Amino acid sequence: MELREIRTFIQVAQRKSFSRAAEALGYSQAAVTIQIKQLENELGIHLFDRIGKQTILTHQGERFYRHAVSIMKEVSRAASSVAEPKELSGVLSIGTIESICASIFPDLIRQFHERWPKVKISIDLDSPDVLMDRLDKNSIDLVYLLDQKIYDIRWEKVMEEEEDIVFVCSAAHPFAKKSSLKLSELLSEPFLLTEKNASYRFVLDRYLAALGCSIEPFLEIGNTEFIIRLLKENHGLSFLPRFAVENELTAGTLSILPVEDFHMKIFRQLFYHRDKWVTREMEAFISLAKETGAPVCLPRRP
Repeated sequence: MELREIRTFIQVAQRKSFSRAAEALGYSQAAVTIQIKQLENELGIHLFDRIGKQTILTHQGERFYRHAVSIMKEVSRAASSVAEPKELSGVLSIGTIESICASIFPDLIRQFHERWPKVKISIDLDSPDVLMDRLDKNSIDLVYLLDQKIYDIRWEKVMEEEEDIVFVCSAAHPFAKKSSLKLSELLSEPFLLTEKNASYRFVLDRYLAALGCSIEPFLEIGNTEFIIRLLKENHGLSFLPRFAVENELTAGTLSILPVEDFHMKIFRQLFYHRDKWVTREMEAFISLAKETGAPVCLPRRP
């Protein structure tokens, strides 16, 4: 059994296609077919079922796949342990949500680039569901999101940090001077909210629906910076991660509303697929994200 055959098997299993695996590996499709056949002959099992255009692991193939991924991970670790240190120069693809990208990523990416300037980074913004689907399809390396705790055997969670989601308004708003508020007092106020696919917005809507009420925002937008700008101009209320407005709270331009009967905890989480070959670039980003811990917010333009 050769490592080349195991590597080819993993590519076919992940891409569910002999032709796509061949393209990724730079082989001909015939070469991939031969390698898989040789592996099946040596193991004495059938690894794939090819039904129509679908290539699906058999039950025995599923079992072998888990071991094959472990084998390749150990080979990678062994090679790294004896290799001379080299400057990182690969590609890193990260999926995240807009509020994290606007508030946390500027400083995080700046630090990463200062340490590893030759790494090329791409950042994709979308909803948590879309990002996790892309992670499952191996089209991005890491997902950094804000959501309720996610548990799934497909994902390796390498960071989990608790965050507050708060009702917020201009420091000049009449509500900012109150020592306590009820959630019901806010519902008729003009709201600026993130889009419904934002995780914390979804939790808020679900909670309100259970009470038989709702918030009807006059503005829905995926741009947190835009919401903050309007809040500072005293145009309504919003519901945002505290880290997204930390600069404005410190500056005294925004205030957190003291809502007594509603409090939400949500979590910043960082994931990669359990079957993903973890590159040194991924390891470096994970290490830095865990090292920096609490969000560091940068001053925004006026």
